[in-house]
Parts: sequence; structure tokens; C-alpha cells
Amino acid sequence: MIHPTAIVDPSAKLAADVEVGAYSIIGADVEIGAGTRIGPHVVVQGPTRIGRNNRVWQFASLGADPQDKKFRGERTELVIGDGNTIREFVTLNRGTGDGGGVTRIGDDNWIMAYVHIAHDCQVGSHTILANNATLAGHVEVGDHVILGGFTGVHQFCKIGAHAFSAMCSAINRDVPPFVYAAGQFAVPRGVNSEGLKRRGFTPERIAAIKRAYRTLYMAGLQLNEAIAELEAQARDSADVAEMLAFIRSSERSLVR
Repeated sequence: MIHPTAIVDPSAKLAADVEVGAYSIIGADVEIGAGTRIGPHVVVQGPTRIGRNNRVWQFASLGADPQDKKFRGERTELVIGDGNTIREFVTLNRGTGDGGGVTRIGDDNWIMAYVHIAHDCQVGSHTILANNATLAGHVEVGDHVILGGFTGVHQFCKIGAHAFSAMCSAINRDVPPFVYAAGQFAVPRGVNSEGLKRRGFTPERIAAIKRAYRTLYMAGLQLNEAIAELEAQARDSADVAEMLAFIRSSERSLVR
């Protein structure tokens, strides 16, 4: 399953059925789980942990040193879950000592060509990062997020679950769950209703989310006033409660 031109460090731990394509390099302190296929001309540097049933396409670079001038060679990791698709020329960097030490990718993500995920990012599961989407350091991306092509996300930003960004968006503030954002710099443009329908959200759940969105963005309220209104709405909606928890945890402020 390992092409004769591939170079695999003796200390790397590969499950018996892992495939490694021509001219790929698997470095020291790398673990790759069962069913994963590494294409040709891929470089995987450690410490990196890759789970089961992932597919990594040609010319990807996984686990390289972080692009951070504060990095001094401390031990940090890249951790990738199961069932991810990682396309051509994707770059996933390890974490930094000051940033938590781990860059983490969840399960069943679709990471398209030329995507860059920088040091200490935390990406959930079932996301789609379209071509050339770029995450700066310390970005957090929730489950089921879709980032359009050429979306750029500023360091330390958070993007809530089920959020959506239009192509070429520049995100420099936090995007709450369920929100559709677009522009340079990105502003809220509504609720990701179509995505929620595709994931089985009932009309009642979507209506509650839309009401919360109107409260937050269209009612002319100050943020503290909107939070007070959302507290009441959250008693009848777990989705609104999720939005409210995200808003309260925001450190960079919200897209407005």
C-alpha cells in the first residue's frame, strides 16, 4: 500500500491498510489511522495524528511548523479526525506553545483546494471550506459551517455552527451561529435558512432563529438590550440559547 518512491520515517505509525502515493513523505512522530489514503507528492510532518478513512490529495502539506515568529520549536501537534477530504495544495499547520499547542480538525470535513488552516485553529465537523478559504491563527469554526471561496478569516475570530460566508468575504469579527455573512469586511445578511432546511431543521426552529436574528440585528437595540430580549426567547428555543451563549463568549465583538 506504500509506493516504492514514498519515504516513510521508521518511527511513523501507519495502520496496515493505509495507502501512501508516489513521492510522498511521512515524517517522524506521525500516526495515520485505518482506511486513510495519502495521495502522491504529499508531505506529512509530525507530531501529527490523522484518524480513519481520510483522503488527502496530491501536493497537500500537513503538520508543518506554524507560521508564527513566536514559535521556537516547542512540541506542538496537528490532530485530524475521521472521514475528511483534504484536496490539492491544502496547508494545515501545527499549533504553537502559547496558543494551546494543537491545531485540530474534526470529522467529515470537505477542505477544498488551496485552503490554509493556520496554527491553533479549531475546526469542527461537517464543514465545507471552499477553494482558497484561509484561516489565520487561533480561529474557531463550528460544526456545519460553510466558507465560500476566497473567504479570509482574521486571527482569533469565531464562527458559530451552521454559519455561512459568501465568496470573497473578509471576516474580522465573530459570526454567530446560523448567520449568513458577506462582504469586505463581512456584515450579516440574514439567516442561513437553506442550509438549515437541508439539515432537517423544522420550520418552527428556523422561525425562532429568524426572530432572534431580527432582535439582534434589525430591532435597533443596543447589544445589552438585544441580549435581554434573547434571554426570554432562549427559554423556548435551544437554538436561540446556542446563539446567546456564543454572543456572550465573543471577545472580538460580532459582525454588525
